[in-house]
Amino acid sequence: MPVPDPPAAVPRLGAAHPDLLAMIATAARGDVPLVLLHVDIDHFASVNQNMGMDVGDAALEAVGARLQDRLQGRGQVWRHGSDEFIAAVPLPAGGDAADAQAIAETLIAEIERPLEVLPYTLFLEAKIGISLCPQHGDDASRLLHLAETAVRRASHAVDDPVQLHTFDVQDRAHSESAIARQIVDALPNGEFRLRYQPKISARDGRVIGMEALVRWQSPVLGLLLPERFLPTAERIGVILQIGDWMLERVIAQVRAWREQGFDDFFVGINVTTQQLLQTDFVDRLLGRMQQAGLPMTAIVLELNERVLTHNSTDIVYRTVSALRHEGIAVTLDNFGTGDASLSALVRYPADILKIDRSFISAAPAGNRETAIVRALIAMGHQLGMKVIANGVETEAQLGFLRRADCDYFQGYLFGEPMTAEAASQALRQRYLRPELFTATQSDRTLLLVDDEQNVLRSLVRLFRRDGYRILAAGNVRDAFGLLATNDVQVILSDQRMSEMDGTEFLGRVKMLYPDTIRLVLSGYTDLATVTDAINRGAIYRFLTKPWDDNKLREHIRQAFRTYDSQRGRDVPID
Repeated sequence: MPVPDPPAAVPRLGAAHPDLLAMIATAARGDVPLVLLHVDIDHFASVNQNMGMDVGDAALEAVGARLQDRLQGRGQVWRHGSDEFIAAVPLPAGGDAADAQAIAETLIAEIERPLEVLPYTLFLEAKIGISLCPQHGDDASRLLHLAETAVRRASHAVDDPVQLHTFDVQDRAHSESAIARQIVDALPNGEFRLRYQPKISARDGRVIGMEALVRWQSPVLGLLLPERFLPTAERIGVILQIGDWMLERVIAQVRAWREQGFDDFFVGINVTTQQLLQTDFVDRLLGRMQQAGLPMTAIVLELNERVLTHNSTDIVYRTVSALRHEGIAVTLDNFGTGDASLSALVRYPADILKIDRSFISAAPAGNRETAIVRALIAMGHQLGMKVIANGVETEAQLGFLRRADCDYFQGYLFGEPMTAEAASQALRQRYLRPELFTATQSDRTLLLVDDEQNVLRSLVRLFRRDGYRILAAGNVRDAFGLLATNDVQVILSDQRMSEMDGTEFLGRVKMLYPDTIRLVLSGYTDLATVTDAINRGAIYRFLTKPWDDNKLREHIRQAFRTYDSQRGRDVPID
């Protein structure tokens, strides 16, 4: 069998690399936008200091190859500096800052996968700064500088490893002035675009809907996301014209799709408070839908949470009630980020609750955001609503949300905002990423967590003989990912780990996955900590190192018996 060629080394980026200059020139002409990503590996100097330069060089070569493979030919990657990389990726037609953010997050996920550089297994982390061409400029030096500045800002951000270049106060004021001057003519000049992002059933991955999203392709300012121009549009009074244009275009598109045979889905469209305050809004919307021959279920109106706290809430309430009376469903968008109280949510009529992406991005780690997501899903169901999670981008997030009984998903894991033609293809496929919804093996799954790789390998070898399905994690982050995507019954965790101790980790697991049987294995005994963890129910049993193989195997067998008895199953006879 021929030996495969080793991956080609990632080249270094010179001051004026011809490939980069050519990509920037193409983007500057307006053909395709370009995202420039400055990737900085966190604390990499410690690898060179503690493990040697040879290990560090091999690790950087492997990271570069991973990044290049992850882009799958869509862009290029270069080495830059001692432990940094530059990636240039052309965006799809209509691509925007959200697409750039998604690319950056996939690259970070690739870097964070365990990396074996024998005899070590490295767990790396990274920060990424982003600049866009032509939105931020068309000069290579300037774009590289802006991306580098953004990554330096990311190094100081606790919870956000990806930072997009933003205008300073003076530039932003100038930009807002430019938006105000040009947006008045944007609609008659045909500069707005609609994109559609799929909504997915949690049961089987079926496309059950789309969300219509507006983009502004300004000939001067480039492609702008709605958060950049809609506040200005509201301030100067052109938001009603934009909203009316969106409704007209979406209704026409839904009619076209239904004529093609796609009649079992809905399209969500954002409406503003100003639209809902119009006295004839309901009649005009119903008239348009009836003229197009659409059933009322074909359109779902998405309302930002801010409408619940508007001064004219009573008028908006009556408008929304009238719409729902006619059969038009309502989604409360970006829920959890505004100032709306729970009493307003109880009073307000809505059919779907959309959880903001800022909460979803934190899942499935065992933190407060994750607990809030579970609580919001349960609350929505108690109020008779369906719940949709916005910003689903990883399989771990998907697994966690499915186990939390979320109803619908929306996010880059299933599709970016796309043109109507691409959305037609998604509707034709009917199911997106069906492999993510296949049943996974759930009987007798054991999760082992230890940040010492030799100990972890020994435990895997020990329990493999007993026929368990074994999952192994070298850190807490990977453990939460495995818990989100697998039905785990028993967990055996080390007590002393770098990120958090085992009892704290298992305490968070108890909150998220209370049915699991949780055991700690440690060479250190802190009786107060152990007693407290057992009293709180965080752990089922505390075991000590070094262990006796037969006794440890028996403890795990008993843990599975306990799980079976708690679930009312027949306990297997060993």
